[in-house]
Amino acid sequence: MRAFRMTGWGNAPSHAETPVPSPGPGEALVRVAGCGLCRSDLTMRQMPQAAGERLGWQMPFTLGHEIAGWIAATGPGVTGLAEGAPVALTASASCGRCWFCLRGLDNGCPHGRTGRGYGRDGGLAEYVLASGTRGVLPLQGLDPRHAGPLTDAGATAYHAVRRALPRIVPGGTAVVLGAGGLGAFAVQFLRVLTAARVVAVDPDPARLAYAESVGAHEVLPGVDDESARLLRRFGADAVLDFVGTGETIAAGIAAVRPGGAYGLIGSAGGRLDRPWFGMLPRDGEVYTFQGSSIADAQEVIALAAAGLIRNQVEEFPFEKVEEAYERLAAGTLAGRAVILF
Repeated sequence: MRAFRMTGWGNAPSHAETPVPSPGPGEALVRVAGCGLCRSDLTMRQMPQAAGERLGWQMPFTLGHEIAGWIAATGPGVTGLAEGAPVALTASASCGRCWFCLRGLDNGCPHGRTGRGYGRDGGLAEYVLASGTRGVLPLQGLDPRHAGPLTDAGATAYHAVRRALPRIVPGGTAVVLGAGGLGAFAVQFLRVLTAARVVAVDPDPARLAYAESVGAHEVLPGVDDESARLLRRFGADAVLDFVGTGETIAAGIAAVRPGGAYGLIGSAGGRLDRPWFGMLPRDGEVYTFQGSSIADAQEVIALAAAGLIRNQVEEFPFEKVEEAYERLAAGTLAGRAVILF
C-alpha cells in the first residue's frame, strides 16, 4: 500500500510502499478515507534520536494522527465493529488501565507518548491498524473523508474550553489567541457552551474573517500594544492561547480578570520573564496540557453531527501530500489540510 513515512532521525518524510497490516487479536483494520495534517508533524522531522527513543518511538513509521475511514477487517475477540462502518480514531494514545485513564484523564496517560502517527504507523497510508478498539469512534453520519481533524484539532480545542468553563460566567468575556485550526474550533465551542462574549485575536485577516463567520463577537489583529490594552480592559474570564509566544503569554495573562483562567495550548516556545507575584491572575487558574481524551473526541463528533460546529477542510490527494505540508508550514491553508485516498 502507499504510505508517507518518516524513515530516519532528522530525515524528511518520503513516499513508500509498505505491506497492508493484518489485524491481530483485539485489533481493527481501517481503510483510510482522509487523514488530517498537523503542525506537530512538521516538528517530527527535527526530532533528535535520543529524544525520540526516550519517548519510545521507533523508525521508520508512517505519519498522520487525524484519521477517519471505514472498518476493513477485525481480529479475533473484536465485537461491535461491522465491516464497512465509518469510524474515526482518537488522536491521543492511552492504555485504558492506568490511574489517569480510569479517571477519564486519558491525555495524562504515561503510555500516550507513542501513538499512531508519532512513533507508530499512522494514517497517511491506505490502511491503518487500531490496536485496541477503545479509541474507535462511530461517526454518527459524518463524512469520514473530512472527520479526522475533529479527533485532534477539534478535541484539543474542546478540552481547552471544557477546562475553562467553570471560570466563564454568563455575560463575561472569553479570548482566543490564535484563530487558526484549533482556535477557530475554540471560538465555536465557546459560542455553543457559554453565554460569553468571544474575542478572537490573530494577525491574519483571513483567519479573523473566518472566526467572525463561526461566531466571534469581536476580532483583534494581533497582540500589539493597542490590542494588549484592549485585552486588559476586557477583564477576560478566560484566555485560551493557541500560539504560545512570549508576546501572547504576557498579553494573555495580563488580560485575565481575578478569578479567571489562562490556558496555554500553543507550543511556540515562549516564556513569561516576569515575577509571578502580581502577574498571575489572583485566585485564578493557569493551566497547560497536550492532546485530549476519548470523551472529548466523542463529544466533538456529536456536536459536528448535530450541525452545531463547522469543520472547514482543504482537500489534497495523497500524491500532493508534500505540497499540503508546504502550505501548512507557510500558513496559507484555508482550513485543516486533509489527505484523501
